[in-house]
Amino acid sequence: MDQKTVLNEAIDVLKSGGVLLYPTDTVWGIGCDATNEKAVAKVYEIKRRSEAKSLVLLASDLDMVARYVKEIPSIAIDLVEVNDAPMTIIYPEGQLLAPNAVAEDGSVGIRIPFGEHFCKELVKKFRRPIVSTSANISGEPTPKQFSEIPEEIKAAVDYVVPRCMESDSTGKSSQIIKIGLKGEVEIIRK
Repeated sequence: MDQKTVLNEAIDVLKSGGVLLYPTDTVWGIGCDATNEKAVAKVYEIKRRSEAKSLVLLASDLDMVARYVKEIPSIAIDLVEVNDAPMTIIYPEGQLLAPNAVAEDGSVGIRIPFGEHFCKELVKKFRRPIVSTSANISGEPTPKQFSEIPEEIKAAVDYVVPRCMESDSTGKSSQIIKIGLKGEVEIIRK
């Protein structure tokens, strides 16, 4: 199956409020339209995860990030521009997203996929942020490859992106950096 067909099928699922199992630039992820509250709730349900624990979102570029956060601190722009590995930035205030896609304090973690990858093309073509949470039950080990994903996760999603789209995933979770309102930086995960 060619990438264009897979992208179109995945986007149809996202537009209809469905949930995907898809390869990201880090690990296989469970995802949905980050602006659709019911779809985000389904992701939490599949993972058996409390909505008090926030999710990471993917955006295609800084322009998309700017639409979904109230302000991009200049340090965040610098970090994105010099970044050489997958990095999630937690911005102080999200906007225009499903309420359950934003943390209780209003912050939101967003990653721009690193390199040229299927997930970057997906979020670019979808034109809205996509939830990107690891394809595991909450608290269980993160699967590093497709064969490690629990069958119950595969059965619970609406669409599984074919493994042939899995290319340059790193097999490890992204670095997470939290940026405060005044530009203060805290490393959450290296």
